[in-house]
Amino acid sequence: MPVTSRPQNAPALSHRERQVLAHIAAGLSHKQIARRLGISVHTVGTYLRRIRTKRTAPTVAHLIRLGVAEGVATSGGTN
Repeated sequence: MPVTSRPQNAPALSHRERQVLAHIAAGLSHKQIARRLGISVHTVGTYLRRIRTKRTAPTVAHLIRLGVAEGVATSGGTN
């Protein structure tokens, strides 16, 4: 399943969604992301559900590829 930066009709990711996506792409757990951003683990899950609604990313691997395509992560795994 190819991941592109953003399909023409897809809504843009919010700033916070991009932050969560960058942390996922960096390999952090939901709990680690929550601590770093000062939000709950449940809220991290909510942002990921919103990202998945806006883009085709059913797995963590797809989220990582999406992070690279969106420019919030590098293909080398560091940000």
